[in-house]
Amino acid sequence: MPPPHEKNEIVLRARALRRNLTLPEGMLWQALRQRPDGFKFRSQHPIGRCIVDFYCAACRLVIEVDGESHSLGDHPERDMRRDYWLRSRGHRILRFAAGDVINDLGSVVTAILAACRR
Repeated sequence: MPPPHEKNEIVLRARALRRNLTLPEGMLWQALRQRPDGFKFRSQHPIGRCIVDFYCAACRLVIEVDGESHSLGDHPERDMRRDYWLRSRGHRILRFAAGDVINDLGSVVTAILAACRR
């Protein structure tokens, strides 16, 4: 758990991210905020020192939307470490390419709901 001053910074950063969603994040949020199949999702949710794109607490499911930058530089390695840390704390993770969200939102939401039902 981060120290209190760091926790406040993380919460403030999460709030700022909520106000500035990318196009695919915004599209997915419009679908998930309707509580499909009764599942409640949170947008830009802090977990420890991480801020995940979307989170369903009832399922302990993290959903990440990966833009092109996730394949550049050290991003793949950082994503792997972050996923490992989240999994070690009992979270499941689904990653979707931003293009898939934009081009086939319905299939992305269907996959998310299938994971929630498992």
